[in-house]
Amino acid sequence: MRTYALTGGATGIGAAIKARLVNQGHRVIVVDLKDADITANLATAEGRIAAIEGIKATASEGLDGLITSAGVGSHMTDHRLIASVNYFGSVHVAEQLVDLVALKKGSIVLLSSNSAPMATSERYVDLLLAGDEKNALDESENISGHEAYSGSKKAIAKWVRRNAPAFARRGATINAIAPGYTETPMTKVVSEDPQYRESIKRFKESIPIGRAGEPADIAALVDFLVGDESGFICGSVIFIDGGHDAMLRADQF
Repeated sequence: MRTYALTGGATGIGAAIKARLVNQGHRVIVVDLKDADITANLATAEGRIAAIEGIKATASEGLDGLITSAGVGSHMTDHRLIASVNYFGSVHVAEQLVDLVALKKGSIVLLSSNSAPMATSERYVDLLLAGDEKNALDESENISGHEAYSGSKKAIAKWVRRNAPAFARRGATINAIAPGYTETPMTKVVSEDPQYRESIKRFKESIPIGRAGEPADIAALVDFLVGDESGFICGSVIFIDGGHDAMLRADQF
């Protein structure tokens, strides 16, 4: 039996990850706003501290893996929440728990998105990467919800690339996955919004593989990345989007 910590494990992709790992007999410590082992709001510094301290107390012997799945979508009218949860809620937890993962030579997986390459607000991304939460949140109010979301996910991917070598030397591999459109309660809300309904429909129809992703698809990749056979994968951003990124950026990798 292995021990994993998972943020955002109550619904959607996180719930699918939890179910897959639990079904294999592993222990999964879930952090979320509700239906969790540790109830914490990762949008706040206090909530992140509570999550980190709770995980450390529950798994003092070490973690075989950490997965940061907590996040909010581009439809949120509060753009500050997008930046605080998606980026800082992931990065701060990973930074503070890397040594706990290293105790077991484990793996860390952060969720980026195939929308990350679409981000164009370099100032916003740079503020996130600099750890300047106050100004990054202020800047999020000056850009669209889509830009706030894609920018937060671009910053996640860049952060993983920048930190992977140092994390590996400490004993923990770290990678990011970049899901495409996936059917979850969060995306369902957006797809039913009259403002986005038609564009989402067209977007789903353009997926080369012919269907939207399912949470189980993402869970399978995460399962592999935190397992024994992925030990040499480190610092990668892996797209899992039915071919969308390849279609849109054929010559970029």
